[in-house]
Amino acid sequence: MGSSGSLAAAALFDLVLPMGQLVIGALVLVALVVSTLRLIRRGPSRMGGAMLLAAGAVVGLAVLGYLIQLL
Repeated sequence: MGSSGSLAAAALFDLVLPMGQLVIGALVLVALVVSTLRLIRRGPSRMGGAMLLAAGAVVGLAVLGYLIQLL
């Protein structure tokens, strides 16, 4: 009996895990959009381009990691 209970828990965890990753990804995307909009409103600055480049790299790595995980 204990074996089937642990299998059910593992199956439920496997179903919930992708939803949690989706929620985390959505929150990161919202934070990125909000920070980018605030940066654009402030006007050009010396670090503006570097910050946008770093943000793009983070998003690119996250997408690449997600796509690799799907394989």
